Amino acid sequence: MQIGPYALENNLILAPMAGVTDRPFRQLCKRLGAGLVVSEMLSSNPRVWNSDKSKQRMDHQGEDGVRAVQIAGADPLLMAQAAQFNVSNGAQIVDINMGCPAKKVNKKLAGSALLQDPLLVEKIIRAVVAAVDVPVTLKIRTGWDVENRNGVDIAKIAQDNGIQSLAVHGRTRACMYKGNAEYDTIKAIKKAVSIPVVANGDITCALKAKQVLEFTGADALMIGRGAQGHPWIFREILHYLQTGQLLAAPSLGEVSSILLEHVANVHQFYGEFLGCRIARKHVGWYLAEQDQQRLFRAKFNAIEDAQQQLDALSTYFDKLVDEPAFSLVSPTV
Repeated sequence: MQIGPYALENNLILAPMAGVTDRPFRQLCKRLGAGLVVSEMLSSNPRVWNSDKSKQRMDHQGEDGVRAVQIAGADPLLMAQAAQFNVSNGAQIVDINMGCPAKKVNKKLAGSALLQDPLLVEKIIRAVVAAVDVPVTLKIRTGWDVENRNGVDIAKIAQDNGIQSLAVHGRTRACMYKGNAEYDTIKAIKKAVSIPVVANGDITCALKAKQVLEFTGADALMIGRGAQGHPWIFREILHYLQTGQLLAAPSLGEVSSILLEHVANVHQFYGEFLGCRIARKHVGWYLAEQDQQRLFRAKFNAIEDAQQQLDALSTYFDKLVDEPAFSLVSPTV
């Protein structure tokens, strides 16, 4: 897939997710097969750019591949300035967020709230595209609610005003993340425009990935929640699309290695105090199947020391390997 001058390694993209797609997670997903990884959403409000959180979200040090940054806001001038600021900081692709359904974003008339105002959508896109000399992409939902699925109209506005790739989540803003994603609107959008269209929503395995690609005719897939705790989903999907064969699930040993590396990188990136807290949600996602009673996670979440977290995880996986029947029972820390 091509976005402006950039030919992606494959057509699998890690979705930008606030509080999730930080540098450690992006690097991991890239190594495990993602063709493009997109940073967490950054506010267009310049007053927050110097905060620790924003600085961490802008940190792309040592990353491979194309650097894609997502910005969010509702003021065309501020969005243009945010695009310029991030390009000066190394962004090679700027993505505009018009898909986030979160109340704290929508109450500022940003994210998917913008889908209610096509004229403002056009003003923002024009301002951002004119402000930078890198490709500008857009992420949307199918509409504001099921009675107002205006995704096709928004897609045409996007294409007419210089957007070079469009990602579409198969839900409306009103749907949040409930129910099942629908792909009919994505299919209609793909037929209505000539720019690359990326299908997003409920892509959690290789089989579903192929089904969505074939049904929608999309040029690429964007995976978000399906990668949480399963960053190897990208190589699984890629292998299936290329060979028609399902890739074997990673061994417990490999899962242990990936998780320990991920947690250690989180500790290093955020520092011990914050890193220990951020690691907890990732560990919960990784162990959702093995630790169904949440006994291990309850103990793990009480650990405040980085090395103790790593030691606890090592002990946990050692027991899983030694006692296969233990896979659904949590060990003590």
